[in-house]
Amino acid sequence: MATFKRKTQLKQSIPTASLPDIVFLLLIFFMVSTKLREVNLLVTLVMPQAEEIEKIEQKRLISYIWIGKDKGTGQYRVQIDDALVEIPEIRHIMYKKLLEEPRLIVSLRVDRDAPMGLVTDVQQELREAGTLRINYSTKRQAAT
Repeated sequence: MATFKRKTQLKQSIPTASLPDIVFLLLIFFMVSTKLREVNLLVTLVMPQAEEIEKIEQKRLISYIWIGKDKGTGQYRVQIDDALVEIPEIRHIMYKKLLEEPRLIVSLRVDRDAPMGLVTDVQQELREAGTLRINYSTKRQAAT
């Protein structure tokens, strides 16, 4: 009588039971740690420095206005969101933003060498729009 030897085939596989958990944790990690840039700056500026600064915690209440040199022409221009705007347009844009968010804080990011007349014109337009909560952004001065 012939004896048959049974060959057992062991199939090794990688356990994938915890794979969905790992993928989910990686997704959460990247969602929490990624900072999305909302605005493409069209102006260049060097922020002034200050000794005493205060950080605003509620970022969603802030609308930024940049005043700096236009990257194309070198002229000082005003940028709101992703667009360069003229001085009279500021009033209408900021009034609409104020209607959407009544607790709006306007943060002015102004080049340290920008002409003060331009800054004053922007402040006047903000006053006409009723956006009276204004913040001036600076960098912390290095300790000496």
